[in-house]
Amino acid sequence: MIIDILKAFAIGICAAAPIGPVAIVVLQKTLSYGRRTAFVSALGSTVVDTTYAVISLFALTAVDSFLERNNIVIRIAGGVVLMVLGVSMAFRDPFKGIKTGAKPDRAVTKNFLETVVCALSNPGAFFVMLALFSFFDLSVGSASFSVAPVILAVSVGSAAYWFFFTGFVSRWKDSLRIRTMFWISRLSGIVILIIGFALFADGIYDVIFT
Repeated sequence: MIIDILKAFAIGICAAAPIGPVAIVVLQKTLSYGRRTAFVSALGSTVVDTTYAVISLFALTAVDSFLERNNIVIRIAGGVVLMVLGVSMAFRDPFKGIKTGAKPDRAVTKNFLETVVCALSNPGAFFVMLALFSFFDLSVGSASFSVAPVILAVSVGSAAYWFFFTGFVSRWKDSLRIRTMFWISRLSGIVILIIGFALFADGIYDVIFT
């Protein structure tokens, strides 16, 4: 059970870590309003990650035979989705649409819900969560498996990432450059694009040669 909890904690961190729309919003709020406001805002993403974790956990069990029968098609389709996501991250301006010079906003609920909406606007995050549970081999089929601690560990992992992310940005905000974050976003997109292409190519290879 301890191993399952550690895996779930890692899943929470991995799900939160990619530089995407939510990270940019949290970054902007940290720079503009401070760490506390940004962290509360980031917890909106944690709620979405936890929701996706619950769905993914039971989806893997419910559709296990379907996934096995359609493994090649899923790899090809998943590769295409990841490539599109990677191209989007690599070649778009991650700061486009972010307001600058905004006055401090202390509306906790507003900040929280804003990030929830931002996280929900990226349906690809669900497939990332699904892939993480599959990669770490977590499912409710194990006799020693307990759902509640695993879901809680995912939440804690996600929240821990945002706690340290906002702390790092707050501590080093005077030396952080927007250009640096832009290139981090671009490189993250390129990595996702490469992974997506590899998954797509692997599926096509199996179609042709098996």
